[in-house]
Amino acid sequence: MAPVLVAGAGPVGLTAALTLARRGVPVTVLEAEPELAAESRASTFHPPSLEMLNGLGVLDRLLERGLVSRAFQYRDRRGGVIAELDLSVLSGDTPYPFRVQCEQSKLTPILCDEVLGAGGEVRFGAAVRTVLAHGSGVEVTTARGERFRGAWLVGADGAGSAVRRSLGVEFAGMTYPERFLVASTTTAVEDLLPGIAAVNYVFDPDEWLVLLRTPDHWRVLFPTPEGTPDARELTRLPERLRGVADAPWDVAHASLYRVHQRVAGTFRAGRVLLAGDAAHVNNPLGGMGMNSGIHDAVLLGGALADVVAGGPEAALDAVAAARRDTARSFVRRMTHGNWERMRDPAGYHDELRRLAADPAEARRHLLRTSMIASLRDVA
Repeated sequence: MAPVLVAGAGPVGLTAALTLARRGVPVTVLEAEPELAAESRASTFHPPSLEMLNGLGVLDRLLERGLVSRAFQYRDRRGGVIAELDLSVLSGDTPYPFRVQCEQSKLTPILCDEVLGAGGEVRFGAAVRTVLAHGSGVEVTTARGERFRGAWLVGADGAGSAVRRSLGVEFAGMTYPERFLVASTTTAVEDLLPGIAAVNYVFDPDEWLVLLRTPDHWRVLFPTPEGTPDARELTRLPERLRGVADAPWDVAHASLYRVHQRVAGTFRAGRVLLAGDAAHVNNPLGGMGMNSGIHDAVLLGGALADVVAGGPEAALDAVAAARRDTARSFVRRMTHGNWERMRDPAGYHDELRRLAADPAEARRHLLRTSMIASLRDVA
């Protein structure tokens, strides 16, 4: 049997590979870099992702490395806590009524080990450049000129996906006016802001921010004006951090990046599937990017395994269409709404306080923010 090729050894590509390997499908992962990425990148795992990772047999190892966050806070920059929402109200909806804070770089080695243990192959230094798809399979050429043939290809090679571009699939959407500045700090933010949760969305019409705790660092995300030099924004980072709490901050790493909202024109093109950032990108507010990519990987991978086993391709088409609809109608709407509220929070404080005081309303809100509502009907 020709293997299924997977472009990209990030959390999405490796999750897709493991989903296939667990079903007995031969799989070869092609990763551009010489090793797994070590950057923090995404760091929040929502309940449905935890369910899926448990189904793949890797959740216990992730929990050993991560922090369980049972509540998160909406805060006002000047007035402190507006509302704290307790995810335990979801205990009837999921066996994991919490978030796990853990850098994705701690998950990918676990997934890679499991893929190899299940008989899969991972090739590093194999950057996909061109894809030739035909009725019975695909042929991939790498930057080194190597050629790989497979029965199918899953493109999980990021927002700049060579797979998507090689196929000429549209990637329509928009780019946000401001860049996002992310800093990792070893400063004990919990000492500077007593009572702070592990996940915090801090409203302010002039300078909103997000504060996230991970096992190794606190991460602080600021919006940064368009058109200013990167060097200037990095230079004034200590001043902005002192505006959060007037104390010395120990910055371990900082970077600036542009943020987009885009969705591919299709998630299936013949024998090629697109997943994760190769298929859709969104702003990080709400932590839905990596999570929706993991959902793509498990659902598309499972449907593809059914096809390899002789099932109808129409079922794969339906899953691909449903994942694209979720990216357009749920993830994009939720994350863009978060961005709008962070920038203009007027009137939202009272709504959040009502949510926190009403378990039924809090549950409805958390079903959406936890992404459970993106995957199944909930009353």
